[in-house]
Amino acid sequence: MTRAKLRAAVTAIATVGMVASGFPAAAVAQGNAQVGGAEVPCPTRVFWGDTHLHTSNSGDGVFNGVRLTPEDALRFARGEEVRSTTGIDARLSRPLDFLAVSDHAELIGIGRRVAAGDEALMVDPTLNRWHEMMNESVEQSIIAARELIVGFAQGELPELMRDPAIARETVASTWSSYLETVERYNEPGRFTAFIGYEYTSLPNGNNLHRVVLYRDGTDIIGETLPYPSTQSQDPEDLWRYMAAYEQRTGGQAMAIPHNGNLSNGLMFAMTDFDGRPLTRDYAERRQRWEPIAEVTQYKGDGETHPMLSPDDEFADFGNTGWDNANLDASAAKVPSMLAGEYAREALKRGLFFEEILGVNPFRFGMIGATDSHTGLATGDEDNYFGKFISDEPNANRAGGSIGAAIRGRVGWQYLAGGYAGVWAEANTRGAIFDSMARREVYATTGPRMTVRMFAGWDLATSDLTADPCSLYDRAVPMGGMLSGEGDAPRFLITALKDPEGANLDRVQIVKGWLDGDGQMQERVYDVSWSSPDERRIGADGNLTPVGNTVNLDAATYENSIGAVQLRTVWTDPDFDAGERAFYYVRVLEIPTPRWPLFDRLRYGAELPEDAELVAQERAYGSPVWYSPAG
Repeated sequence: MTRAKLRAAVTAIATVGMVASGFPAAAVAQGNAQVGGAEVPCPTRVFWGDTHLHTSNSGDGVFNGVRLTPEDALRFARGEEVRSTTGIDARLSRPLDFLAVSDHAELIGIGRRVAAGDEALMVDPTLNRWHEMMNESVEQSIIAARELIVGFAQGELPELMRDPAIARETVASTWSSYLETVERYNEPGRFTAFIGYEYTSLPNGNNLHRVVLYRDGTDIIGETLPYPSTQSQDPEDLWRYMAAYEQRTGGQAMAIPHNGNLSNGLMFAMTDFDGRPLTRDYAERRQRWEPIAEVTQYKGDGETHPMLSPDDEFADFGNTGWDNANLDASAAKVPSMLAGEYAREALKRGLFFEEILGVNPFRFGMIGATDSHTGLATGDEDNYFGKFISDEPNANRAGGSIGAAIRGRVGWQYLAGGYAGVWAEANTRGAIFDSMARREVYATTGPRMTVRMFAGWDLATSDLTADPCSLYDRAVPMGGMLSGEGDAPRFLITALKDPEGANLDRVQIVKGWLDGDGQMQERVYDVSWSSPDERRIGADGNLTPVGNTVNLDAATYENSIGAVQLRTVWTDPDFDAGERAFYYVRVLEIPTPRWPLFDRLRYGAELPEDAELVAQERAYGSPVWYSPAG
């Protein structure tokens, strides 16, 4: 099919609902990467943080037993020692630079009232029973939590939990206390404490969650309360809520989609929430309000899947156990759903929609997060505190945690991390938020390697030693749109190992494009690797493996292989100026031990035969997009 025929075939899709969205033009454009040194401050360093963390203010967290508060979470993120709910002293080896405590907006704070035995709630027999279970044992608390989650998903919560007066009182008091705490811990230049929450849309058990992140402090947020999915599960209504907030206060907010692997194909669907074809209006608003997306976290990795990328030898990372059902395991997953769940496929779909609508709804940068419900934002394999407190360090968690496993995915299947790396000029709310809005960010599965990419038409090897600030005048960083013309785009890439972590195996470029027949394509290129004199790309297109130094008995590895730094200037050998494309960097470490190995060493844990004990952790850079002139 020619591009002209493709346009003609979907004209109806492109013209449905083209009524103006009501968003001012400046608002729609805000957050788009701009080229030109004067318009984009030069970020001088990477700041590390977590935008997705839960405490006892979250219903599912407190029902599962966590008692840590937002203050505990902020203290831990800043590098202080904190006593975990199960009584273990916990501390990060390195502080984070920023944190967003993002408790669920729905029922925020009410679980703490149930746990405390609030008299106003104990008149309800179900809430009274849950209170007793929450305080009896971890096992009973988990059962109560499961009942809560099922009740929430099915709209069958106890009446007092749904009482508007109780909800308003609880949300207002909990939110007010949270805001006061966050402001106390926000120290511009030293540590950034963001205000945010999670909008927990869960239609039929399908995960459409978003973290809402504010650029602002309480002086601007004022009396604004979190927007819960109990008002609407349609993310477009959340966007309208954020638009109203900005228009009313002059502040700024964004929504960050949860990794989509438990949405049963809905997170990056080809239709809107009601099943209608996407429109230009929808695409503009999604691009405006969701400039970045979470692609890796505890509940699996969301970059790609081996069924979607069969020629990618590194596609199968963190997928085991998470590709069989939706969030609450109420509906099985079928292979056709996977394309609507993973970032790479969404980026490819975005090119398709840009061709027919003129706007790409899936032009997002990529970050990682934890989604921890312990109050502890740790992404380190040797310091993994689990998803819930039942997963805090113990001899049983790798084999399935306390309580029944859900379709074989609770236990060693959890990943130990996800962090966001943000290139910004200062450690402040404004600078970090603005970098997120222009997508100059990247995701890692926990390690803190330094990754940077620029794209342009005349970049040369000599630019590898140039001041990066000088490159903004003639190139775009990750997250940007490549404009102009040339023989083929050139990509300047630098990757430096985590100073406390493993050496680097290789740097890859992942390219997606829309070919002349309107088909979505992808290819992975190895562009720089360690020991280049010894390793070659074979006839099968794969690079010689880097090796493996992991000692399974001691849970150790050696940095005797790999490279401390990899850098290159790479030119796309298959460039076609008439084809829309995106490019992003993937950086792989050498193999290292996973957290179940540390559990076996420390606690004598008996690990399942199928447990994955070694992994190559990685970073995903935000894409650069290319569109044909005209």
